[in-house]
Amino acid sequence: MRYGIFSDIHSNLEAFKAVIDAYQTEDIDRYLCIGDIVGYATDVKDCIELVKDLKAGIVAGNHDWAACGRLDFGYFNPNAKKALVWTSEILSQTESDFLRILPLVHSEENFVLVHGTLNAPQEFYYLNNYDEADRTFALLEKQLCFVGHTHRPGVFLEAEENLFYKPLAKLKLENKKRYIINVGSVGQPRDRDNRACCVIYDSEGKTVELKRLAYNFSATQEKIMKVGLPEFLAVRLGEGR
Repeated sequence: MRYGIFSDIHSNLEAFKAVIDAYQTEDIDRYLCIGDIVGYATDVKDCIELVKDLKAGIVAGNHDWAACGRLDFGYFNPNAKKALVWTSEILSQTESDFLRILPLVHSEENFVLVHGTLNAPQEFYYLNNYDEADRTFALLEKQLCFVGHTHRPGVFLEAEENLFYKPLAKLKLENKKRYIINVGSVGQPRDRDNRACCVIYDSEGKTVELKRLAYNFSATQEKIMKVGLPEFLAVRLGEGR
């Protein structure tokens, strides 16, 4: 199976379309979304609809749950909160219900998906250090755990009870090792590279490959400014932060 795995779209239609277009050339069998379809940018409805069209397996992100009322806005910084208030006001009841029923964890074959961490996934902790990686590995019953949330692609690797971290490019999986793989962000990368992120997991070839895709972020920036959302949310797209 070839899986198209992506996360943190954040209502960025231009970035999401670039990812979908790239996937169309990759013979993808199944799509998986690791949450945060909404938040930050403006094309809320279109991004939800496109995820539905892909018939993707989906887990909830913190912005998804907040937008539909399942997570308090107090969790978020002021810029994120303003975008979430705006998002929640334009969601239809059907869209809100769709976000509300998204699960926190999803398993298939030899992997599991979670937006943040396997320990207390409802708290949406950031898996960005060895301690959090160790806690998730302790609960991981599969070889692979795919995560998002930090908006930075990378890999935590467990081998003979030792933990390592490495950048994600094209990874060859080894049978006696386990992996936590952050797939980065479609709509708001934060690793100083403004190109959209997505991943292809080939379960037969035992590879995980990161794709970086240029898109028209200026168009997304203009939409953010037009509706009166914080300028920082537009500026950061060009800077990849």
